[in-house]
Amino acid sequence: MRVVRASLEGRRPDPADPTAPAPAPPPATPAVLALLSDLVWAHAAPRNGLEHVRARATDDGVDVYLFLRAPSEDAALDQARAILADARTPLRTHGYTTAPPRL
Repeated sequence: MRVVRASLEGRRPDPADPTAPAPAPPPATPAVLALLSDLVWAHAAPRNGLEHVRARATDDGVDVYLFLRAPSEDAALDQARAILADARTPLRTHGYTTAPPRL
């Protein structure tokens, strides 16, 4: 079992109009943390080896911990990238963007 942390941050300003304010994500209440975990679960394929998800509020957004069945750290990072890529659109819909995952 490998654990990979992915940070979710609030939206960045629109590159086409950097003067426009970026929409703020909702406060990281227990309901929002559960929603973010559910979005990750909903977009994880069986091949990604996802066993458990834990979301925690941080000062800068939300950290999502992905517990993965993976033979190596490199494989775990690849699996986490695939999960986050599949969940990117729904996460953005709720005001969050993903940073690269790390062990």
